[in-house]
Amino acid sequence: MHVLILDRGVHIDPDAVRNECPQLTFGYARTEQDALRVCGEAEILLAMAHEVSDALVSRMPKLRYLCALSAGTDRLETLTALKPDVLVTSARGIHGPQMSELAFLSMIALSRDFARMQRNQHAHRWERWPQRLIFAKTAVIVGIGPIAEELAARCTAFGMCVIGVSDARDSAPHFERLMKRSQLREAAALADFMILLVPLSAATRHIIDEGVLDTMKPDSILINLARGPVVDEQALIRALRANRIGGAGLDVFETEPPADGSPLWDMPNVIITPRIGGMSDVYASQLLPLVAHNLHCFTLGRLGEMKNIVRR
Repeated sequence: MHVLILDRGVHIDPDAVRNECPQLTFGYARTEQDALRVCGEAEILLAMAHEVSDALVSRMPKLRYLCALSAGTDRLETLTALKPDVLVTSARGIHGPQMSELAFLSMIALSRDFARMQRNQHAHRWERWPQRLIFAKTAVIVGIGPIAEELAARCTAFGMCVIGVSDARDSAPHFERLMKRSQLREAAALADFMILLVPLSAATRHIIDEGVLDTMKPDSILINLARGPVVDEQALIRALRANRIGGAGLDVFETEPPADGSPLWDMPNVIITPRIGGMSDVYASQLLPLVAHNLHCFTLGRLGEMKNIVRR
């Protein structure tokens, strides 16, 4: 069985996959152009979902399994050449550590006004002020899955109260309380930090709108690690300009990167990160056990034991 790995060497280690699955024949491409030259015999494709194109899939008549190396697979839904009988799995569940740490970066840096400390350091200015703690504060996490569970555990370790917002679950570890999406404004009013991890769908597009932002505390902080369009960006800009919320940590945007003229770039109470929430220096080792498991199951025909099946 032939496998094509499309990756720049960042997300998966081809040699490690070969060692785990010696029964398979592997090809490797760093770019789509390289992949187009060697993809014809491949029955399995390993790639980041956003790097899979119709041009590539249409040149893979034998493709039976697409193993996405990313948690999000919504890009694949736009492909017209991807046959409905191609099995798809995702990398959902491996991103908890890095996403949690990025959430904490924004929570702590914005709470303590770390940007002001850096400006003072550059100016050789010694200035002290009372430091706002995240201890005993309330984190409201919108969207509850594996990442949210890991984040909630870390928030609890910091002595925070954690509230979740989800229509899919009635309980989850490390959450003191779960609320429905219909109660989002009520939950927002409780939040010192509102952290977005919800998938993008028709139901969640602009789920954070003017009304939700208006219910948040004046010193509360919004952190978006989900998808840009779950936040009404113009409403957020208005709320930040009017000091109706305390700040925002944004890893995703409606347009990426934000336009040069976006006021978000220059707002002192905003931290912009370039969609790095899922990235880590150990991504390949985080991903390998999941990929190896699914490849073994697929080659043995044990599809029911595969993890993170998006569609069959």
